[in-house]
Order: sequence, then C-alpha cells, then structure tokens
Amino acid sequence: MSTQERLIETTRELLWERGYVGTSPKAILERAGAGQGSMYHHFKGKPDLALTAIRRTAEEIRATAQGVLAGPGTPYERIEGYLQRERDVLRGCPIGRLTMDPDVIASDDLRAPVDETLDWLREQLAVIVEEGKEQGGFAQSLDAEEIAATILATLQGGYVLARASGSPAAFDAGVRGLLSLLRPAH
Repeated sequence: MSTQERLIETTRELLWERGYVGTSPKAILERAGAGQGSMYHHFKGKPDLALTAIRRTAEEIRATAQGVLAGPGTPYERIEGYLQRERDVLRGCPIGRLTMDPDVIASDDLRAPVDETLDWLREQLAVIVEEGKEQGGFAQSLDAEEIAATILATLQGGYVLARASGSPAAFDAGVRGLLSLLRPAH
C-alpha cells in the first residue's frame, strides 16, 4: 500500500474512532507509519486528507448499501437485508458519527459527502418502498419518503443505543421492531 493510501485508510479509521476533532495530524502520521512531510506532499493538510477519507467512506457505504438494496428479492426482503446486514454496531456508523462532530458540521466541504450519502440512502429506500406499494407488499397509505427517513433514523438511533449500552441488543431490537411494522400482512 502506498504512503498516500496508508494516510487515507488511517484517517478513515481515526475519523470513525475519534471524529475529526480527535484526529490529529500527528496521530495520522504515527498510525500510518509515515514521515512528517508525507501528509503535505500528498494533501494540502488535515482538512484535505479528511475530505478524501470521508469521500472514500461515503463511496464504500453507498456501494455496500447498493449491493443489498439493488439485489434480488421483494422490496421488503431487500429492506430487511439492508437492515440486518453485518455491521460493527458498537463502533457506530462511520458517516453518522461525523454528524456529531462540530468541525465537520461547520465545514460545508466536510459535511457535503456526509449529507449526500444520507440523502442518497433515503432516496434509494424511498424508491424501494414505492416499488413495494405498487406491488401490493406495503400499505398504500405509507409515505415512501417518511418510511425511508424512519429506516435511517432507526439505524442511526440504534447505533447510539447500542453504543450507550455496550451491547448490540438495542440496535437489533429497533431493527426487529421496524421490520414488524413494515412486514406485509399476508
């Protein structure tokens, strides 16, 4: 792995663990095993490196979600697969975590890939809910955009509850509860 790649991957990990504020250039360089000048050789500074890392994380999240959401199965089964896919629940969401970071939220550049990813997920989920309504798998009374927002809120809230309790049980309970509300009444 090149020095540039090590810097990006290290920054991704540190942002997930510590957030932007807690990720110092020194910590990045130490963990990446890179010399002091290498960050500035490849990037303009910490904000530029962080933006590259956040964008990569956002792309990975979208690709992983797309793999499940565009896969086979009924709309309910695809949403169920997305909600129940393997996650490191106790670490939280690497994108959702950044919404709690004041420096990320204060920066239009750093916040943009976070916001774009959450918007993209809501849009994908809304399309699937609409598809489910058309196929008769979901109640016609459901508002697809509201259900999509509820799915994301359940995931992000589940991460918070799991981290607070130190157990994935609260996350799993939220997912099960949401799925029971969406389950087709056949």
